[in-house]
Amino acid sequence: MPLYNVTLKQDSPPRELEKAKDQAREKGGTIKHEYSLIKGFTVEYPEDHVDTLQSSDHIHVEADGNVTTQ
Repeated sequence: MPLYNVTLKQDSPPRELEKAKDQAREKGGTIKHEYSLIKGFTVEYPEDHVDTLQSSDHIHVEADGNVTTQ
């Protein structure tokens, strides 16, 4: 299963992040890492269910991948 980074949008209540974690687990996802500096987590999640996570107005979802500067 692919990995996705899920972060809480600015001005969203913290409980929305907990809801996203619960929703990810309910749909077969596994939380791989929780971040402390930013409000978010990385989840291994079925690709065909990612629309469920992306439907929230309070969180941002993007596929995990390599980041380069050049």
